[in-house]
Amino acid sequence: MAAGSWEDQKPNGGEVLAQAVARIPFTKEESELLSGGIPRGHKNLTKATADLVKAGWMAKGRSGWEITEDGLKATVAFKTVDALSAALAEGTPVPADTPLPTKPVAKKPAARKPAATKSAAKTAATTKKTPIKAAPRKTAAKAPAKAAAVEHKDQPASVALAGDFGTILGSLVNWDPNHDRVQMKLDAKRGTWKLTADLPAGKYSYKAVANGSWDENYGAFGLLDGANHEFEHVGGEVTFHYDHATNDVLRE
Repeated sequence: MAAGSWEDQKPNGGEVLAQAVARIPFTKEESELLSGGIPRGHKNLTKATADLVKAGWMAKGRSGWEITEDGLKATVAFKTVDALSAALAEGTPVPADTPLPTKPVAKKPAARKPAATKSAAKTAATTKKTPIKAAPRKTAAKAPAKAAAVEHKDQPASVALAGDFGTILGSLVNWDPNHDRVQMKLDAKRGTWKLTADLPAGKYSYKAVANGSWDENYGAFGLLDGANHEFEHVGGEVTFHYDHATNDVLRE
């Protein structure tokens, strides 16, 4: 995430997890698949985000997960994986005088090959005076026109926000993905699903459920059958946005 903070296009949660696994591969135990079809290690990674948020090193906003200034400084103060993990577990604060990491130097583009000199061009022109009969040119078959990019992947028939605030919205029970009050509405122009709710202050958990069945539910980082989304709410209206391209839910 620290590296991605300098990019114009910020990486999404799935990309961050993929990079984490590439740098520190799962152990044999962490590679075991759970009932939901995801590795045990993914569960551990999604659970660890709560500690990062609590430490103030990471935050989730409208645009997704972002590393905070303290989080960037932590990568400088605690340079190794072990040191960073220990600081997180023990609640060690980042030293106040820790500088922010410096932006990596961009690679210089390869030098362009110099153009041919005038004399070389003249020689080439002289050579062309005696034309050589070229073989008949075959007409290449036209390549099919490139299909227009699909703006959004196929949408499900429905998306519900099932959580422990269902009864507040009017459901008979919590975690029911089939009640009308927890159904999200598709914004066809943006290709995302939206639900606005007025919730009292408190801590809440939820998941996105597609097509009314728990067989297709998405948790933190858009993982299938992943850990619950969790958030502390100060009270008032909150709007949830589900993107079926990433299977993640953002709040504003």
